[in-house]
Amino acid sequence: MTEQNSRQNTTFPSGDAQAHGYLAIPTSGSGSGVIVIQEWWGLTDHIAEVADRLAAEGFVALAPDLFGGTTTHDADEAGALMSELPVEQAARDLGGAVDFLLGHEAVTSNTVGAVGFCMGGGFVLLLAAQQGAKLSAAVPFYGVGPAVPSTYEGLTAAVQGHYGEHDDFYPIADAEAQEQQIRQESGADVEFFTYDAGHAFHNDTNALGTYDEQCARLAWGRTVLFLRDTVV
Repeated sequence: MTEQNSRQNTTFPSGDAQAHGYLAIPTSGSGSGVIVIQEWWGLTDHIAEVADRLAAEGFVALAPDLFGGTTTHDADEAGALMSELPVEQAARDLGGAVDFLLGHEAVTSNTVGAVGFCMGGGFVLLLAAQQGAKLSAAVPFYGVGPAVPSTYEGLTAAVQGHYGEHDDFYPIADAEAQEQQIRQESGADVEFFTYDAGHAFHNDTNALGTYDEQCARLAWGRTVLFLRDTVV
């Protein structure tokens, strides 16, 4: 069942309203800014832990709460939450998160990066297409859902994708076609990695049972290096 136990600890402007999220700052007190975009489960402990892991690598990480405090561990409920989420509202919240990080005293970079998983992977690409030069790095992990853009003409960020070869939600042929579309329409640097794994292979708490420790470790290492190189 759905629960009101999101890991919120910060608030930031979103248009004329306020949005909430989870902010993790490195022990050094400053670093490059990175947005972490949730899966369809909501802003769960796992997504907060991803932000914490980025902070441990020296980034200032912000995970916006796109479901307004609601989380779930049920796939049917998660699918309903995703389908009922207004894409325009989520995009506005994510744009607010970008501006919040760029104006934050702890953020040293002139751009931000974005990492997203499942539904969040689709929103990473949408955010990159909408935010242009504000976003220098986009990292979709098996991005699916209603937010996947139809065009990437506004995208300027470098893109590093991570996709499972046995993903039942997003066939690998679709991921390969998406990689080519981004490259052709945006002219940005694009590299997709594929893994001998299924959907959500990075999430060690996922209810699908498809977590793959080796693939997750490899993808995470590539992500951290990529963000360090591109978010400046």
